[in-house]
Amino acid sequence: MRLTRFSDIGLRVLIYLARTGDRQSIVTAAEIAAQFSIPVNHLVKVVGHLARAGWILATRGRNGGLRLAIDPMTLRTGTILLELEGTEELADCEGQQCQLRKHCALRGALQVGMRAFYDAMNAYTLADLCAGETGEQIVRMHRSFTRQ
Repeated sequence: MRLTRFSDIGLRVLIYLARTGDRQSIVTAAEIAAQFSIPVNHLVKVVGHLARAGWILATRGRNGGLRLAIDPMTLRTGTILLELEGTEELADCEGQQCQLRKHCALRGALQVGMRAFYDAMNAYTLADLCAGETGEQIVRMHRSFTRQ
């Protein structure tokens, strides 16, 4: 399994916002795009999805920006990934002409594996992901950007 670029960007946005200050601090999309070398048009799509999920607040305009809308201790990584990745199966059993389709154990095994993956990821919160040296690096990145 490999995470999509969409999920990768979503995780980076949430981690960055979780460590760039309290939930009243605003970070611009341009800052996040520059910090992670993300095309702004990709970032805008992800930010819209995160805002619809209720995890961030996105304000447009001259004084607008992004900020975390939730406590990072309450948001589980598995929940984030399930929202961003969706529930699509790993193998496309319906779209192929497979003789095993009606009697296949692989599909069930893959579903069990995916559930185990999301359960394992739910052992970590957003706060866990931006703790320690990761969080300190984000703080340094943010300070460096705001001094420019």
